[in-house]
Amino acid sequence: MIADKGRRSFSAIMTTRKQVMGIDPGRHDEFDELLKSHLGIIRKVTNAWGRKETDRDDLAQEILVQLWRSFNTWDRSRKFSTWMYRVALNVAISFSRKNNRQTIVSLDDRIEEVAVHTDSDPEWREQVGELYRFIDDLDPLHRALVLLYLDDNSYREIADVLGITETNVATKISRLKKQMSNKLNPLS
Repeated sequence: MIADKGRRSFSAIMTTRKQVMGIDPGRHDEFDELLKSHLGIIRKVTNAWGRKETDRDDLAQEILVQLWRSFNTWDRSRKFSTWMYRVALNVAISFSRKNNRQTIVSLDDRIEEVAVHTDSDPEWREQVGELYRFIDDLDPLHRALVLLYLDDNSYREIADVLGITETNVATKISRLKKQMSNKLNPLS
């Protein structure tokens, strides 16, 4: 994931973090296994917030570090993926504020990274592109909301991650659907 282009591999980064932070060695394996089974969350968040590949790589590393630092705060009575989303989204929002770069980036590369079968269906590829352009224009809360919704999280899980009520989630999603429909299908 982060290994190419002169960057250290994920396991090398985590080994260094573990040694430096002096975390209980018994927790290393648990953390590694949970993280490996949920790496898609990091990819989704970095794709939604990172403008360029280097930004996405930097953001992924920031998320990994924060996940490790706060691993002891994870309440085992809750789903790991929900906690991981919350940490990753908070880091992404802070990262985007800190690195508020207004650069124009071609979305074609990002679309291909996410949508593997786009070569066989150009119409579908264009729809994915329109969706990404719509998501890019949203404020951080709504971008997170759409990301969680598209990842098939329940309203309860979305509310838990974002710290809002389920009713608020339902209302915001309904409004976003209307807004998206009006923007993507203006003649409908």
